[in-house]
Amino acid sequence: MFHTLVNFFKTKEVRNKILFTLAMLVIFKIGTYIPAPGVNPAAFDNRQGSQGVTDLLNTFGGGALKNFSIFAMGIMPYITASIVMQLLQMDIVPKFTEWAKQGETGRKKLNNFTRYFTIVLAFIQSIGMSFQFNNYLDGALIKEQNVWSYLLIAIVLTSGTAFLMWLGEQITQYGVGNGISIIIFAGILSTLPSGLMQFYQQEFIGQDDVTFAWLKVAGLVVGMILLTVGAVYVLQAIRKIPIQYAKKQSHMRLGSQATYLPLKVNSAGVIPVIFSMAFFLLPRTLSLFFPDADWAQKLGNYADPSHNMGMVVY
Repeated sequence: MFHTLVNFFKTKEVRNKILFTLAMLVIFKIGTYIPAPGVNPAAFDNRQGSQGVTDLLNTFGGGALKNFSIFAMGIMPYITASIVMQLLQMDIVPKFTEWAKQGETGRKKLNNFTRYFTIVLAFIQSIGMSFQFNNYLDGALIKEQNVWSYLLIAIVLTSGTAFLMWLGEQITQYGVGNGISIIIFAGILSTLPSGLMQFYQQEFIGQDDVTFAWLKVAGLVVGMILLTVGAVYVLQAIRKIPIQYAKKQSHMRLGSQATYLPLKVNSAGVIPVIFSMAFFLLPRTLSLFFPDADWAQKLGNYADPSHNMGMVVY
């Protein structure tokens, strides 16, 4: 395996692609620490219980929301816009269906429309998110409570989403793999060290007997391995549908050619998972409007996979 990695870096083209991807991810991570203008990032730390509200968005944004950085919106508006565009192509909007059948030319038109839709969606969501989190944090998030402050924050957050969208396209074109997927993966991976540190502090520090803690570690490692193997198996699994061509004469003999049509077992990939996570953000966000209402908190819990009922619904 090590020899294979060395051979990868010996190839100039592959080496440049890997280095370019890493450079773009470094830029992404730096941006998660740059707070948006006119906000108080420490407001999340000062509000008890706010961690659970920001966990899901932080997972996709690499901790950008906790700092309320310029990348606080993350890439989620683009994902939502892409999924909506795919749904609209299913004979819902005739023009989009027509473009989808035009090959490369139609795909470019759909991609441009997706970008415009992302900008509009990000701007609306950024305004709503600024109001909601500021109300949830009792007005401690926004330093100056006026229209221009909210407008400036919305423009900056929308620009951050547009930049991440462009960053993903650059990785796709000049780097390794799909840029949007790489950014999401990097955001999830960047939250892993803090999660491990929190687990270590809770389970090991100040404990007389850490045997049960080590059993938890072993269980987590085994579970991660099984989940990874299972995910790869399902994603790579195909069902072979036999196809028998009509007999034809070849060199004075009759013969037939047998082949198969490979159909992926999980043809949708991870789109349902991402869409469901984006869909679950809506009730949890609405619960921020009414932080003291029991029904709002129950609604948020039903949409929180970390709760029992939320896991069942998810």
